[in-house]
Amino acid sequence: MTGPEERTTPRAGDRSPWNWLLFIPIVVPLLTFLFNADGPRLLGFPRFYWLQLAFIVLGVGTTTLVYEMTKRR
Repeated sequence: MTGPEERTTPRAGDRSPWNWLLFIPIVVPLLTFLFNADGPRLLGFPRFYWLQLAFIVLGVGTTTLVYEMTKRR
């Protein structure tokens, strides 16, 4: 049997406003006008390819920020 201190309960603080930032890496790659050009080129790569890498960095950065701001100490 588990005691009251060993039971898992849902976190009450999951409704943080910081969680809204997680929509940024979802919505930004859906903005097709960002891809509608060949230039500028970065190190010889067209915009589409380096923008995909930028979206990965955006997603990792946003997720890390939200995690750090919402974790319990």
